[in-house]
Amino acid sequence: MARKVIIDCDPGIGDAVALCLALFDPHLEVVALTATEGRVTAEQASRNVQALVEHLDPPRLARVGSASPSVGPPLSESPRLNGADGLGNVGLAVSELHRPHPAEKIICDAIRSAPDEVSLITLGPLTNVARAFQRDPTVVEMVDRIIICGGSINGIGDVTPVAEFNMYYDPESARTVFCSPTTKTVVPLDVSREVLFSLAMVEELPPETTPAGALLHRIVPFAFRSYRQELGQELIRLQGAVAILAATHPDLFQTEPFEGDVETSGALTTGYTVFDRRSHVRGRENLEVATKVDAESAVALVQAGLKRAGRQA
Repeated sequence: MARKVIIDCDPGIGDAVALCLALFDPHLEVVALTATEGRVTAEQASRNVQALVEHLDPPRLARVGSASPSVGPPLSESPRLNGADGLGNVGLAVSELHRPHPAEKIICDAIRSAPDEVSLITLGPLTNVARAFQRDPTVVEMVDRIIICGGSINGIGDVTPVAEFNMYYDPESARTVFCSPTTKTVVPLDVSREVLFSLAMVEELPPETTPAGALLHRIVPFAFRSYRQELGQELIRLQGAVAILAATHPDLFQTEPFEGDVETSGALTTGYTVFDRRSHVRGRENLEVATKVDAESAVALVQAGLKRAGRQA
């Protein structure tokens, strides 16, 4: 039986690849796709989610929720790595929604329609989830699990020396979700950094004659070029795709329970994820954290999943 999930994202090339995986995976029933501000503005995130659904035309059409502006800091790195539109400047056509529904409402509605059956996979900042919990506190107890893409165990960030992007962009919302009485799995940078893709990945993409292939053959090479030109790296990370695997193939991961929290202020520490690993405070764990991954199998599963998207689209 397919697992019902809501995917909350801020596409981003990495999240677009993750959606190609999730929307065609038989293990998942994507009941809703919600946009959040982060790598791109709220308006662009909403547009990208809608455009991706229309372009990919998945077997099951998910409900789409639009992002609302957040208070996150302006960041200059994302356009350099993802293009001005977040999707490698592909210019996907998209229908204009006359009555867009707020992401937090879609999240609440989807969870309430199937209590204890719907999991949340968050690929971007946790703004929408925190807003949903504030909008309707009763849904907190109805969530099956939240799989959170973000944070860092070893304190090495990607947007500041100590903070991972999703936590840094909206640390208050991240802390709200971390401290909520829900079942949570965190897939941190430490793990996603182990799953690296070489340029050979391009040769494994589905044919360009398919909708998924046409998209992937434009955005994935853009990612390789931007990583090389901007970061001096030949290999790319697909953090969102790794989080999708945590939902579909949890056996790939080793996890440990921790008490986790997020620093919401500090000139040097905003967005820092704190995991208390002291032995004498065990018993207060509020989440589990992925600490290891079978990277070779993860790469193979991502490539196989993208080929499946090409066959089904």
